[in-house]
Amino acid sequence: MSTAARSAPHLQWSLVVPVKVLARAKTRMSAAAGPHRQDLALAVAADTVAAALRCDRVRSVIVVTDDPLPAAELAALGARVVPDEPDAGLNPALVYGAGRSRELSPDAGVGALSADLPALRPDELARVLEGAELAPESFVPDAAGIGTTLYTARPGVPFSPAFGGDSRTAHRARGARELLLGDIDSVRRDVDTPDDLRAALALGTGPRTAAVAARLPALGAPA
Repeated sequence: MSTAARSAPHLQWSLVVPVKVLARAKTRMSAAAGPHRQDLALAVAADTVAAALRCDRVRSVIVVTDDPLPAAELAALGARVVPDEPDAGLNPALVYGAGRSRELSPDAGVGALSADLPALRPDELARVLEGAELAPESFVPDAAGIGTTLYTARPGVPFSPAFGGDSRTAHRARGARELLLGDIDSVRRDVDTPDDLRAALALGTGPRTAAVAARLPALGAPA
C-alpha cells in the first residue's frame, strides 16, 4: 500500500436519526414504563444522538422530528433538526433527512441510524462506518436478526432505506452489504421492549436512559 493510500482520510458520514412524536413512542414499553414512557423515549434518543456525535467518523447528525421537546433537547446536544417531511412514514422521512444532509455535506456518506440505541459506543459505530466505506450501500441487522439499526449509502449513491418489518431481508434483497462485524453489540441493540432495555442496560447505556430506567420497578423481573 502506498504512503498516500495509508494517509488518505477516511470517509465522513452524516447520520439521519428519526425521532417519533413522544406521545406515540415506545408503546411496547407502556406496561413497564407507565408514566415514564415518554421520558424513556426521549432519554434513549438523546443517549443515541450524544454517542453518535462523539464518533470521529460522524460529521453531523440530522434529527427528523415534529415534536418540539426532543427537537430542542437534541439540538442542544449538537444535532441539526429538520421537520418530518412529507409526513408519509419512516422511509420517506429518512430520504428527506438524507437529502438535507447531502445539501450540507455532499462529500459525506449518509446513514440512517435508529434512535433506539441507548448503549451505543462511538468506537463500535466507527468500526461499522469504516466497513460501510467498502460498499455502495450497507446495513447492520438488529440483535434479533430481523430488523435494521443502521443503513448507509456512500456519496453519490441513491439513498434507499427499507426500514419496517423484516428490513434485514429487504435490505439484502436490494443488494446492500450486510455488516456482521465482531464487537458491535451496542450498534445492534435497539430497544423496543422491556427485555431489550434489560439487555441494553447490561451492555451499559448512556446516563439519561440509566436514570429513567432506575425509576422503573417493572424492570426488576423478566417481562
